[in-house]
Amino acid sequence: MRNEEGEMRKKFRCEIDCANCARKVEDAIRKLDGVKDVKVNFLMQKFTLETEDERFEELLGKAIETGRRIEAGFSVLL
Repeated sequence: MRNEEGEMRKKFRCEIDCANCARKVEDAIRKLDGVKDVKVNFLMQKFTLETEDERFEELLGKAIETGRRIEAGFSVLL
């Protein structure tokens, strides 16, 4: 979904092992340049990413890579 500020937000199913792992992954992804917001919900197994519209695909790839580096059990179902 695009907003007026030229940002894109999408939700995905994800797999993550624990709430603490979700928080660590979320904190690491939030530090990526261009990421406006991120949520990793352990209970719902949902991953939400908001970025600059024109860089969404690039940042999605970096976010998934970062998440896997922080927590080996993290995956996003595209």
